[in-house]
Amino acid sequence: MCKKNCPFFEPLIFAPEKKWLKIKAAMEKNILGMIIAKYVDISNPNSERRLVMKRYEELKGKRVVITGGASGIGYATAQRFIEEGAKVVIFDINKDALKKAEEGLEGLAGTAAVDVSSEESVKAGFAEVDRMIGGIDILISNAGISIRKLFKDTDFAQWKKVMGINLDGMFLCSKEAINRMEAQKSGVILFTASTNGMEGHPYYADYNASKAAVILLGRTLALEYAPWLRVNSVCPGYVLTPMQRAEYTDEMLAVVNEGIPMKRHADPSEVAALYAFLASDEAKYITGQHIPIDGGETA
Repeated sequence: MCKKNCPFFEPLIFAPEKKWLKIKAAMEKNILGMIIAKYVDISNPNSERRLVMKRYEELKGKRVVITGGASGIGYATAQRFIEEGAKVVIFDINKDALKKAEEGLEGLAGTAAVDVSSEESVKAGFAEVDRMIGGIDILISNAGISIRKLFKDTDFAQWKKVMGINLDGMFLCSKEAINRMEAQKSGVILFTASTNGMEGHPYYADYNASKAAVILLGRTLALEYAPWLRVNSVCPGYVLTPMQRAEYTDEMLAVVNEGIPMKRHADPSEVAALYAFLASDEAKYITGQHIPIDGGETA
C-alpha cells in the first residue's frame, strides 16, 4: 500500500495546480502510475485536490437519474456517480437548488424541475431524460420529505403530501424507468427508504408508513422483473442532511448521536457509496433487499 513516503502520495493530494500536469505525466510513464491511474481520476483535479477513486469501471457511461438530487443524499449520490464516469441527470422540485447543483456538480449531464408526486411532471421529466442522455440504466429514487408531528396533530393534507412525495413518487418514477429499461432488458432501481420503515418512531407516523411501503414496493418489483432488473432499497438512519438540520437543534442532534453506536450521524457521501456499490456489478446477485446504513442503530 502506498504510504506517506510514497513519491505519489503527497504530491497527488497537496501539489499546487502548476505541478499537476508534471505529476500526471510522470505517473503515466511508470508502472505504479499506470496502476494508480486506472483507479484514480487524474485528468482534472478539483480545487480541493481530492483523490477521486473510480471503484466501479462498469458504471462509466451509465445513464443515471437521481430524484431529489439537488441536496443532501441525492446531491452526494450525483457527485459520486459523476466521479464514476456516469451520465447523471437530477430531478428536484426546488429550482434554486437545481441551479446551485448545476454550478456545483462539474460533469452533470442535466437537470429537470420535477414534482415527483405529479404524474404529468414525472412523464415530462423522463421525456427530458430521453432528450438529454437517451434513456436510463439506473434510477435512484431518492426524493422525500418528513414533517415532525405527533399523530394527533397530523392532518390529512399533511398525510397526503408525505405519501405523495415519498411513495407515489417512487411508483411514478419506477413506472417511467421500467417502461424504458424493459426494452433493453437491463436496469437497476434503488429506492431511498429509511430505518423508519423498519421500526416505529414517534412523531413520524406518515413518514414511517411511507418508507415501510417503499420497502415492500421494492421487494415486489424485484420479484416481478427478475432476472433482468435489480431493485433494492437503502435504509439510512440518521444522516446529516439539510432536511435533518431543519428539524433538529444542535442539542437534539447531540442526544441522537449518543444513541447511535457509532456516536455520529452518517455523512451523505457514505450513503452515496452504498448506492454506487448496489448499482455496480459487484452487487449483481443482490435484489429485493432493504439494506440499513445506520451506524448500528438497528443492531
